[in-house]
Amino acid sequence: MAQPWQDTTLPAHVRAADLLARMTAEEKAAQLSSVWLGAAIGSDSEAAVAPGQHAYAAESADLDALLPYGLGQLTRPFGTVPVDPTEGAARLAALQRRIRAGNRFGLPALAHEECLTGFGAWQATVFPTPLAWGATFDPALITEMARAIGASMGTVGIHQGLAPVLDVVRDPRWGRTEESIGEDPYLVGTIGTAYVRGLEAAGIVATLKHLAGYSASRAARNHAPAPLGPRELADVILPPFEMALREGGARSVMAAYNDVDGLPAHAHTGLLTQLLRNEWQFGGTVVSDYFGIAFLESAHRVAASGAAAGALALAAGVDVELPAAHCFSTGEGLPGELLDRAALRVLTQKCELGLLDPEDEPEPSTEPVDLNPSHMRELAAKVAQESVVVLANDSGLLPLPETGGLRVALVGPLADEEAAMLGCYTFPRHVGVNHPELPTGVDIPTFAEALRAELPGAEFVADPARADICLAVVGDRSGLFGRGSSGEGCDVEDLELPYGQSELLDETFASGVPTVIVVLSGRPYALGRWADRAAAVLQAFFPGQEGGAAVAGVLSGRVEPSGRLPVGVPRTRGGQPAPYLVPPLGRHGGPSNVDPTALYPFGHGLSYTTFAWDAPQCEDPEFGTDGEVSLKLTVRNTGERPGTEVVQLYLHDPVGTVARPEVRLVGYARVPLDPGASAEVHATFPADLAAYTGADGRRVVEPGALELRVAASSEHVHHTVPLTLTGPVREVGHDRRMRCELRVK
Repeated sequence: MAQPWQDTTLPAHVRAADLLARMTAEEKAAQLSSVWLGAAIGSDSEAAVAPGQHAYAAESADLDALLPYGLGQLTRPFGTVPVDPTEGAARLAALQRRIRAGNRFGLPALAHEECLTGFGAWQATVFPTPLAWGATFDPALITEMARAIGASMGTVGIHQGLAPVLDVVRDPRWGRTEESIGEDPYLVGTIGTAYVRGLEAAGIVATLKHLAGYSASRAARNHAPAPLGPRELADVILPPFEMALREGGARSVMAAYNDVDGLPAHAHTGLLTQLLRNEWQFGGTVVSDYFGIAFLESAHRVAASGAAAGALALAAGVDVELPAAHCFSTGEGLPGELLDRAALRVLTQKCELGLLDPEDEPEPSTEPVDLNPSHMRELAAKVAQESVVVLANDSGLLPLPETGGLRVALVGPLADEEAAMLGCYTFPRHVGVNHPELPTGVDIPTFAEALRAELPGAEFVADPARADICLAVVGDRSGLFGRGSSGEGCDVEDLELPYGQSELLDETFASGVPTVIVVLSGRPYALGRWADRAAAVLQAFFPGQEGGAAVAGVLSGRVEPSGRLPVGVPRTRGGQPAPYLVPPLGRHGGPSNVDPTALYPFGHGLSYTTFAWDAPQCEDPEFGTDGEVSLKLTVRNTGERPGTEVVQLYLHDPVGTVARPEVRLVGYARVPLDPGASAEVHATFPADLAAYTGADGRRVVEPGALELRVAASSEHVHHTVPLTLTGPVREVGHDRRMRCELRVK
């Protein structure tokens, strides 16, 4: 007779509770743990793909000993070593049958993978890195991309994806800048939520990373303490997570490695329980970052033993220990009510995924698994194309002339390297570098290869002095833990171009040949010393396997540039890494001789056509602190080429009770227009978006004057719209409106 937990007509939490009541303490603890098979391969410090892997991976799991108790998760069955997709799917299915057969309830494990730049598996499509997603300013496209990524993961038996990263960039010297979406919480929140929607629509559990403050570490060092004040945490760091949970429906959250003002995130009850559970009403699972619970003992030193670290993390609100069982392994020392709390959350999620349902063994498929089909490659190309940013083109040299015989010199160590296209969480750079005996798995044309295909009539010469134009390709090689110039654990002391590329640019400009700087990187670099001499400047943030063709297409004019900067580009290597979200004293002025003004500001990007913006029309600029205002403006393409303008709305608050950013993004929309065409952009701005955290810790909307700036970037303002909020000071909470909706008609 079927038990209630097997009854698919009952709610998931009821079924999970019934199953929980039948489990022993060891079986409950097993649901909170994971197994990382194959992690010991390449576990030395020169090949590790996770911090601490070389120390902890030696504790190899005895699967036969674990199976009688069940198993919570399987760690990276495709992303640990190269696995043929067809063979990997069959192997995972067989392993799940073994896991089901090994425990008395017939429960499978939940399998998770990385999916920051596509499914993190060999032969899977390599998409642009998240900083490139931010550059698109196109949430709909990112949702489409994520849905496709999720579908590919689901076909081979994966249930959970460890993405997106919602850390707001505070200092681009941080190595994981490339994994982030940008330096503005509204952009990070809207693009990150779009990714979550797509992944969840495909049935994959999205995991928000990393709660919280990881990107705000002191000196931009990986894992370093984050000396955050409560207002920066509340108004800059946390809103993207809140939006992705409320609007995206993310079902998992990953705790961060850092501490916030001395409290490690994995032991931070205020974040993981009081805020996440009680205030935000999150009902999913909280997973540890890899070995993050063990680090409470070994790195943070707030626990005297692994068992004590486990108890501390469980009490704070961590439900699942990844990537392997260390501190949660037996349940020893874990209070029973907390063990039940976490296990119930895990079992409820498994039930929602169908993992508690009676097994219906499908016929094994004989079809080969293709993780890089044409529609995925086309999506990767579209994201790459929309993410390329033309920073400067004062000479009018771009797009390159169509006439044959153009002599082009290509210089720079990255001009003919696959690595220039790939972020640190792409499979070829994350795992593939440790397996040089195998092919990359997907075709990744270098920039040089793509440009030669794009310009078949051009003559490519090695000596810039013999060329009509020189393309200087500079940027990064991604890696892990110091094995690259960008990526996890690849932090930098300043924003000087690596690998002697600054000297290369100096030599190139000394030749006198018109030079276009092409930056292929994981973070912005200081370009001020060449800005006045460059014929043009392009920026692409690790644009993926189709990135070479995308950048070449922008240079030729086949692709109309529409990318906008998700982070500002500094003028000098040390004078800026201040994000644009600073109050007046954070800007250039008399008190300091250091000018932090960006060379190219947040939101900046050029087109090959021209646009005119009519003055906005505002229905009623005076409205209550609980109201909204509508405005519309017309944008016209006044040039001879099609193009896409990105209309951006920024809020300026002249007077606050605490120091506020001079401007901050509150809305945006892409406006594609043919030559001579026009479109109306309609915006609805809710007073809730004027809220901020005051001196007493409450988030409030205050009456008074405001200003909306209708702009092409955070510094290029076309029009201002004065507003007045009336009525009482109003406190807002988790139910506040978080978007300014823009519609293009």
